[in-house]
Amino acid sequence: MLVLTRKVGETIKIGDDIYIRVVQLKGKQVRIGVEAPADMKVQREELNIKTDHVTSSKSQNKSSNSNSDTAHLKDH
Repeated sequence: MLVLTRKVGETIKIGDDIYIRVVQLKGKQVRIGVEAPADMKVQREELNIKTDHVTSSKSQNKSSNSNSDTAHLKDH
């Protein structure tokens, strides 16, 4: 992992067309801006983790429901 120190208003460039800018410092929070091509998905990591968790839970529920349905059918 590359760790950089930036001040408000300074930018980090990734590749040819992605820019990360430090917009504001407020206490322990850093507000950043991201400029990226419109076709590139930019999302906070915690949203990905939450989405993955929900998707995983739904898959497990479907799996356990189908297993219990199958077990029920085997009993008869």
